[in-house]
Amino acid sequence: MEIGLDSFIAKDVASKVSNGIDDAKAISEQLERIRLADEVGLDIFGIGEHHRREFLDSATAVILAAAAAVTKKIRLTSAVTVLSAADPVRVFQEFATLDLISRGRAEIIAGRGSFIEAFPLFGYTLDDYEALYEEKLSLLLRISQNEKVTWRGQFRPQLNDVGIYPRPFQPALPVWIGVGGTPASFQRAGMLGLPLAVAVIGGQTRRFRPLIDLYRETYRAAGHPPANRKVALHSLGYVAADTALAMEQYYPGYAEVFTRIGRERGWPPVTRQHFDAVTGPEGAIIIGNPETVAEKILRHSEALGGIDRVTFQMDNAGLTHMQMMKSIELLGTKVAPLIESTPEFKR
Repeated sequence: MEIGLDSFIAKDVASKVSNGIDDAKAISEQLERIRLADEVGLDIFGIGEHHRREFLDSATAVILAAAAAVTKKIRLTSAVTVLSAADPVRVFQEFATLDLISRGRAEIIAGRGSFIEAFPLFGYTLDDYEALYEEKLSLLLRISQNEKVTWRGQFRPQLNDVGIYPRPFQPALPVWIGVGGTPASFQRAGMLGLPLAVAVIGGQTRRFRPLIDLYRETYRAAGHPPANRKVALHSLGYVAADTALAMEQYYPGYAEVFTRIGRERGWPPVTRQHFDAVTGPEGAIIIGNPETVAEKILRHSEALGGIDRVTFQMDNAGLTHMQMMKSIELLGTKVAPLIESTPEFKR
């Protein structure tokens, strides 16, 4: 099992205006965290894509390229690329360049994101939500598989035997499908024979088992080779030396962030009762001391029929840079060895 982290590079939104000094510091600290993740042996680090004031991850490939320059082994991925609002040609070029800089450590998780700001920002309408994603994913995969492309679609100019450069360092640039909870998305990944990255940030993780089974069944029925049939789990998570301390440090920021997002989406405010449920034995959030965290990862894997990768997102809870650095250290030096001691999950 691969173990890693995802980040949206959350920033302090208390100020009414953006502060370049503070934002530069936040990105610099993020690069420190990625470098530490590499040093302690974690497998993967993902940067999201948002176009909102509270996050600094709108130029995902740029940040990952900076991370490539200060790391040696860790794989670097988007988490996710909002492909519906992007040009697949540019996405491929950016991540192929990242792959060259990192000498074969780049990946793309292609999805639609959980916010909608990218659609009007880049001139698209939500009325085309499905058509945009299907067409752009098809083009991205075509480019990944062919140096020269002839293609015609609805949302961008046609391509007539055009070469798309540069080509990646790897023989093929890995593309995962990022999904939420829509059955059609799980089926699409299976039909295309692509690995699946599922985000579970609330409720009980086991409720996704039927959807992951649907992915696996569709994949098998389509006749794709088993090697690429992979499932990654993205969850909120945090590790501290003591479980009670982890809860105490994580809850205030978590409650503030998700209450704020909830006001946009009509959710009720976060309560401690809700938090205790979602961090409990069956809840989605992976939080606690290293032993508790390792046990929960294994429990989630069993509930989902086996997972190949798990990534934590911890920068949505108002944690300090040093708290996250310590958590990354524990994840690499304590949690990962506990997972690796389980024979079926040896990395």
